[in-house]
This record gives sequence, structure tokens and C-alpha cells, in this order.
Amino acid sequence: MPRTHVPDRPIGTLDDAWRTCVGTGRFNLALRRDYQESLALVQAEIGFRHVRGHGLLHDDVGVHRPYDVTGPDGTRWSGTRHAFTYVDQVVDAYLDLGIKPFLELGFMPSGLASGEQTVFWWKGNVTPPADHREWAALVQGVLRHLVDRYGLEEVRTWPIEVWNEPNLVHFWAGADQQAYFRLYEATAHAVKEVDPELQVGGPAISPGADDWWAPFADLVARRDLPADFVSFHAYSSGPAQHVPFGVYQTLRRPQSLLDQFATPAKLLAGTVLEGRPRHVTEFNTSYRPDNPVHDTAYNAAYLAPVLASGGDHVDSFSYWTFCDVFEEENVPTAFFHGGFGMLTHRQVKKPTYHLYAFMARMGADVLARGDDHLVTRDASGRVTVLAWQPVGGTDDPTEPERHQVRLSVPVGRHGVAGQGTAYVHRSVVNDDEGNAFTAWQQMGRPLSPTSRQLDRLREAAEAVRSHAAVPLVAGRVDLDLTLARHEVTLVEIDPVVDETPPWLDDTRILGRGPYRG
Repeated sequence: MPRTHVPDRPIGTLDDAWRTCVGTGRFNLALRRDYQESLALVQAEIGFRHVRGHGLLHDDVGVHRPYDVTGPDGTRWSGTRHAFTYVDQVVDAYLDLGIKPFLELGFMPSGLASGEQTVFWWKGNVTPPADHREWAALVQGVLRHLVDRYGLEEVRTWPIEVWNEPNLVHFWAGADQQAYFRLYEATAHAVKEVDPELQVGGPAISPGADDWWAPFADLVARRDLPADFVSFHAYSSGPAQHVPFGVYQTLRRPQSLLDQFATPAKLLAGTVLEGRPRHVTEFNTSYRPDNPVHDTAYNAAYLAPVLASGGDHVDSFSYWTFCDVFEEENVPTAFFHGGFGMLTHRQVKKPTYHLYAFMARMGADVLARGDDHLVTRDASGRVTVLAWQPVGGTDDPTEPERHQVRLSVPVGRHGVAGQGTAYVHRSVVNDDEGNAFTAWQQMGRPLSPTSRQLDRLREAAEAVRSHAAVPLVAGRVDLDLTLARHEVTLVEIDPVVDETPPWLDDTRILGRGPYRG
């Protein structure tokens, strides 16, 4: 195959929409040690700016607390207290780790709910408020507390999203659009009464709900409502094929996710919402938390082109989720169980984690993009190449065992011509290497790995690394990369400044050979 000539000069800038936000299990789970250790690792090696999940207002966080008490003398106290015992602990932990909340307002506290319909094992109530004025008071109570505790300038940087997937009957009773619009209006006004510069938006719709965009834009225009951003979700899997404690699903091509990212801008053109920031507040291959594709190298190779160019279409796209501490379908029954997380329980890295960690090491200047590669350079002159084996979803033929990527890459700040060598450092993840899921299968799929097995899984989960000095000719390096099945690889290239003293002779380390002074 011919070698691709990478230009010396940048063709653009690599935005970091891919790490603006990451998803999480429900709010209460952030109190757990496993969760906090996972987030600390993610922040140290990747560094997301916001984290978004369900359940801020769910009963297990204890914010909305009605009371009606009669004392021994007949005195009666009744009303509602807004309590923030758990909210403070979670948000404090987030900020200590350098990540801000992306506030999703939901689900409905039982003491304010108009019905009993719930979703998930943890029973989040998905009915409208019995009293929209009390709902508005709850929203304002939460926001005023956050402003008092963390400061107005800080909270202004936290987007506030109204509900989650109201177009689905599972998440909003009857998928009643008009009921959601009433909730959105009450919420948006409540937010802006706290401070006009707080960011509020929605409608947080799921894939397949494009018919909501025109009515939502019409509502915002007709009622002159605040809408600082629009939000939606993107997945590319088909219906669930159930087995005990898991599902299998078909997958469309990765381009399906990018098409979903791009669609709202087209549908909102010419409306009051044209040009507003667009946030994909959930995306992944499968929308199920028990689909084994999430644990595989295939998942990483599938998402590589999405991370490489998703920022061309949206302001952020939030991977769902950063770790497997997640309980929508009950407590997981096995260590690898198809969870959304890029980390398992106990911080074992999945291949998708490495994709994100590789992206975090890329430079700002884009030198080249292709169907199987992204090339960048940073201010120091270090060139990074992210390469992957293209995959095409269920209907594509099985991928070959090998994939070739051949590049001619400029090295140094400006691709200055010259001779010498370059230092090449390569990190590899594929079906066999850097893949704890494969190791777990080879162990016999232990449901609850022992401490020794956990140690082996952590070791197996590390990307396989190699290094070499390669010729630098006319300021360029020729890379011939052979990628294994479902591989994602990162190549980092630095020009070598040789500082070897003239008296060193590595051939004499064992005392062999004549002395040459």
C-alpha cells in the first residue's frame, strides 16, 4: 500500500470536546470508595472537565424532605426542608478531583411526585411534579445552596440539564411532550431567577426522537424561554437480544454516531436555537449496561474515529460511563459484565479507557486525519499518531488479522530538514494485548476474582509498550505500523538530541574490546 505523506504544517486544531464531559452512575454512587478511586485514576490520566449522571434529586440523596410532626402539646410543624448532606460530599469530592458537575435535574422526589411510575432497579420516579411551584422551589433551593457553598462564578460554569430522555415512556410518564414542556418552562425560569447567567438547557432526548426538535424550538421561541444549550444522546445498537444477566445487539457503522451528532444542527437551522451549544450528554455503542461489547477492544476501535472527529459536530460528547460502579439493571453479578464503564470495578482498565488515555496524550495541532489515523504535534515538536483498525459494525465482514498503516511523518517543531534519529514510543491495545477482558476469559471468567487474579488482570490491562530509535531523513520518519485485530495504538515521536559524551562506548560495558581513548 502507498505511504501517506503527512504535511509539515497544521491543517487544524484538535479540540477536546471528547473530554468536556463524562457520564457516571447515579449521584449517590459517588459516595463509594470504589467509585472515588476510579474517578481519581480517570482524572489523573485523562482529565475530564465535567461529570453527568442521573439521580441528583432521587430519594437516596435526601434533598427533598417533607415533614409533618405534631408535638406532645399539640403544636404542629409541617413543610419541606431541602437537605444537602450527600450533595455536599459528592460535589466536594468532584471538585477535589478537578471535575465539575454537569447537573441533570431528576428524577422526581417521591414526596413531590404526581404518580408512582419508576425506572431502574433503584426506582427513580419519572412522573411530573404534583406541584410545579414546589418543583421550582426545589430547583432554586438546590442552586442557591450550591452558589452559597461554591460561589456564583464557579456554579455558572456548571451546565444545568432539565430531565433525561423525556421522549421515552420509561423515563417520563407517557412520554408526554406537553408535560415535559411545562416542566422545562418552570425549571428554566426557576434557574434564571437564581442568576441570569446560569446555563440551562435540554431536552436531553434519546436517539430516534428528532421529531422533538421543531416543537422544542417553537416552545422556546413562542414562550421566550431560556435555552443556553441543547442536549441529546447517541447510541448505535439495535434491539436487545436477552440472555441471563446480559444482552447481545447489532451495531450500525461508527459513522452512525457522527451522523447523530450532526443532525440537530441541521434540524435547528433557521430556528431560535440555531447556533446554540450542542451537548451529547450520553453516547456509546450500546445503550445497555450489560452488553459485553463495552468490555472489548472492538469497542475502542469502533469509537476511535468518533473521538477523532466528533468535535467537528458538537461542543461536547459524554462517554457513558467512566466506570462500572453502576446499577440500573441491579447489582452486577460478574466482574466483566458488559458494563458501560471504561474501568471495571476495582480500577481494571478496559481497551476503551486506553483510547481515551491515548487521546489525552495527543498534541493540539492536527497534521493529518484519515480513516485509520490521526496525527498531531504539540508545542515541543513531539508528534503523536493515533492509529486504529477500522471496524464497520454488524453488517461488515469480519476484520482481518492485520491492518497496515504507512505514514511519512514530519518530526520537530516545524518539520525542519535534517539527519539523525528520532525516538519512537508505541503503546498497543488489541484483542490480545493490553486487554484484561481476554485475560479474564482465559482465566475461566471468574465471577469474583481473587486478589491474585485481580493483580494479573491489572497487569494484563496495561497497554503493551515498545520503543526504538529510527532514522530521521530530511526531517521525517517513515512509519510502517502493523496493527493486530481490533487494535488501537499510540505512537509518540520525538527528535533525538544526542548528548552522549565521546568517551562512552556501550560495546565495552562487559569490558570487551580495545580501549579507544
